[in-house]
Amino acid sequence: MQSKSLLKEIEKLQADVLTLEGTPQTRSNLQNYIQDYCERFIQSLPSRDGFIASHNQAENFYNYPITDDGYPLDEIIRVFEQSVDQPGLNAASGRHLGYVPGGGVPTAAAGDYLAAITNKYAGVFFAGPGAVRIENQMIQLCAKAIGYTGNYGGNLASGGSIANLIAITAGRDAHGIMGRNYHKTVIYGSKHMHHCIDKSIRITGLKECVYRNIELDGNYKIDTNKLADQIEQDVKNGLSPFLVIASAGTTNCGVIDPLDRIADICDKHELWFHVDGAYGGLFCLLEEEKFKFKGIERADSVVIDPHKSLFLPYGLGIAIVKNVNHLLKSQFYEADYMQDAIENRNELSPAELSPELTKHFRGLRMWLPLQIHGLKPFKSALREKILLTKYFREALVAIPNIRIVNEPELTIFAYRYENNSFSKQRNNQINKKLTEEIHKEGKVFLSSTNIDDEICLRIAILSFRTHIYEIELALNEIKTKLESIIKMH
Repeated sequence: MQSKSLLKEIEKLQADVLTLEGTPQTRSNLQNYIQDYCERFIQSLPSRDGFIASHNQAENFYNYPITDDGYPLDEIIRVFEQSVDQPGLNAASGRHLGYVPGGGVPTAAAGDYLAAITNKYAGVFFAGPGAVRIENQMIQLCAKAIGYTGNYGGNLASGGSIANLIAITAGRDAHGIMGRNYHKTVIYGSKHMHHCIDKSIRITGLKECVYRNIELDGNYKIDTNKLADQIEQDVKNGLSPFLVIASAGTTNCGVIDPLDRIADICDKHELWFHVDGAYGGLFCLLEEEKFKFKGIERADSVVIDPHKSLFLPYGLGIAIVKNVNHLLKSQFYEADYMQDAIENRNELSPAELSPELTKHFRGLRMWLPLQIHGLKPFKSALREKILLTKYFREALVAIPNIRIVNEPELTIFAYRYENNSFSKQRNNQINKKLTEEIHKEGKVFLSSTNIDDEICLRIAILSFRTHIYEIELALNEIKTKLESIIKMH
């Protein structure tokens, strides 16, 4: 009798659970509804604003708490459109010209869909050999682009923050840096180093080390003479130089540090040389641009973000370490409950090379677009962005009192309004107001920065959807808003 009662209760629960799977018809309806929304979204992008400053749409969002019974799909998508899709930065738009855009190619979304439906586990080769092979192939592609050969290894992480953390952890352990050594251990970076690296230094426990903020030269690059002198002085003072962090495309100005010269210095003193190439690294895919990155192949570790310069959706950064054994030293594990996987090891698994055991199959969002399109359109997009940057720079200087703060090397540079008859404070106020007015209008999105106590605007041309129309629109916004602001001042 008890068994019959249990079976009846199980059948009742099963019927409820099966609604999660749906039927062929409900799944088809869901897919069609979502696909229609996505298609309308993509088709609307050329005419949609780049930024909506109002965040009041969240009020409707909170009218839909999670309940036992849920809501109709059309209601939920309407809430998503009004409260999630519309307000804030339109990161999918070609009008996104601030921070570091990418765009999100649609074929990458198809890869994410396949990854979620198949739910392949990408952490261990034994459980998902195909998923791990895809990850390793993507690492090989990027390693080859920067000039790595031999026994390198890497990991597809959620972005540059975690990728930098993985690389710096590998450097720490390769050099045997222990807590008792921190007070004598020296790390070298610059004030234009990305802030996520400072986070990595803190998380790895290295914040207690001596940190040297190396001065920049007139082009906002690490001054290698200052770096060499500081290292020599630290050695004389009985300290232990350990790590030098350089950038292959800074966020502030888009410049590439003198990597080859820095590599010479690191070789001389046997230091770990780390390059943050999250933004610029994949420009190495272009043969004509590789000379700008000379020396990156000599780095001990490099970080690259395909969600930037390969135009993929947010959530994919790659850490590559020149000697895979350094990664293994930091991340390798063994556990009794993983004995089947360990006994059937054919390739190194991501779980052995990163902090992640539970791992999203994020490699598919990169692999599928590259398999469908090939590399050619991605390379063409990078070349187009470089030319658009040159065009923008030439047109910008035609606007009265615009000063180019740094010449573009790739597709990011800083500029500002600077009237020599005005005080620095007044010029700063004008640049701040210019940024605010552009955000308020929202036609395009530009971001600002502070360089040597001067408020500057930046242009970051990297979305695959950014073309000449969007650049002309940005130029017109800058010009018309400036004219209006100057009249008021």
